[in-house]
Amino acid sequence: MNPQVGFLLNKALEALRSSNLDSANLYLKQAIRFQSNNPHALRLLGVVAAQRGKYTEALEHVKKSLKHLPKNPLALSNLGNIYLALKQYQNALEAFDQSIKLDPSYYEVWTNKGNVLHELELYEDALICHDKSISLQPGYPEAWTNKGNSLYELGRYELAIEHHNNALTLKPDYYQAWTNKAIALFELGLYEEAIEHCDKALLLNPEYSEAEWSKCLPLLLQGDFQRGLPLYESRWRSGKITAPQDKRSFDKPTWFGAESLQGKTILLYGEQGLGDYIQFCRYAKLVSDLGARVILEVPPALKSLLANLEGVSQFVTKDDPLPEFDYQCPLLSLPLAFKTSIETIPNVVPYLKQEQISDKLQEWTHRLGIQTKPRVGLVWSGNPRHKNDRNRSLLLSEMVPHLPDRFEYISLQKEVRAVDQATLEANPQILNFAADIHDFSDTAALIRGLDLVISVDTSVAHLSGALGKKTWMLLPYVPDWRWMLEGVDSPWYPSMTLYRQSARGEWSDVFIKIGLDLECLR
Repeated sequence: MNPQVGFLLNKALEALRSSNLDSANLYLKQAIRFQSNNPHALRLLGVVAAQRGKYTEALEHVKKSLKHLPKNPLALSNLGNIYLALKQYQNALEAFDQSIKLDPSYYEVWTNKGNVLHELELYEDALICHDKSISLQPGYPEAWTNKGNSLYELGRYELAIEHHNNALTLKPDYYQAWTNKAIALFELGLYEEAIEHCDKALLLNPEYSEAEWSKCLPLLLQGDFQRGLPLYESRWRSGKITAPQDKRSFDKPTWFGAESLQGKTILLYGEQGLGDYIQFCRYAKLVSDLGARVILEVPPALKSLLANLEGVSQFVTKDDPLPEFDYQCPLLSLPLAFKTSIETIPNVVPYLKQEQISDKLQEWTHRLGIQTKPRVGLVWSGNPRHKNDRNRSLLLSEMVPHLPDRFEYISLQKEVRAVDQATLEANPQILNFAADIHDFSDTAALIRGLDLVISVDTSVAHLSGALGKKTWMLLPYVPDWRWMLEGVDSPWYPSMTLYRQSARGEWSDVFIKIGLDLECLR
């Protein structure tokens, strides 16, 4: 190797170890001028590009490096990490397996492979890889915290914390491990400790958006909107709920409450689930009351339901050409823009009114037929792809024994999982209209004909609450932040009663309480 190239590569490595990407890039560019096809310089250029989030460029550099050194386990590991960042998991596994085949003692690549298996939700397999990495190098903190993350996904929170502690013992300034531990503490209900750990991470790296996100959740859950809502904006940077690439790009500024909207036009749009949309579209009227002309971008599934939402001047769907506007704001940033507190939540219901579904009411009244018993709607599971589905959804077979015979039950599930289908068929007292529900206006009209809705935390529960229908919500031990920690009442929906798990994963107490309250219902 050219001595000058070797010198520049060493300087680049020193800069990388100090996280000085600009200097590293400069040294590597100089090395390439001396030797354009130097595989080590090309590989390191890929590492620098990857650390800057320029994964396409990184991929190009590392692939060029491998053309010259096709059996370089380090370059193959770098390639796998880039594929992992691009969510090309099978390509990542192939690269890591090739690296391991060339050097089975390469401990870093074992935990990297474990990270891919983690993303594929193969958590037990991921643990095997992390353990292999730890056995090869017990002093490698990344393997300890990565294993902790897989243990977390398996619900083994105390053991996950032990592994994060091991990582922090080895590397006290490991801000990612501080945050990972905070996430596990949160699931154990240790909210103040979780906040403290996020603060430690942010002290080490004030720009670490994952720590901001992990801090906002316990704050909001405890009703501290003043501190929690500004941190909730980190959802864009952290990608925890809304992926950064999904953030809309507009040439008009985001309105966060500072500018006057008198005589201005503002675009409001959703960015999360349909339940979130239903919950926060109530803010459209408040925006309109400030003198704004409100354009609301609606998902197709909600278009007919929201057609007459108060405060909205114009509706568009995402693929429609957008009219001119002066400002824009995602719906879930409106609580921050209005400096919302628990006391000032706009909770006048119904804000989805009967005239919005009047054409469907007669149809569903006819379909339900003459009422001979009180009617109760049931929702026992949500979207199986939801990250928290394992905590919020339950089996219909667990609920059925607690449902008194004196009611007529209506399934409000649009999709029934295979595991629940047999139970539904074996219980003809639960009417199933899934095939007749085409959009949320059908669900809303069906809910109008009921006396009560019992639901887990799904979009249907939000719909029922927004319609002002009596709603009983079944909540997991650690609920979503909007339901807060205590109490049976919801500050968002006055017609809603909250039934909370007393222990993680334990629904029996909730079902017993529901059954007793149904017996008392008149």
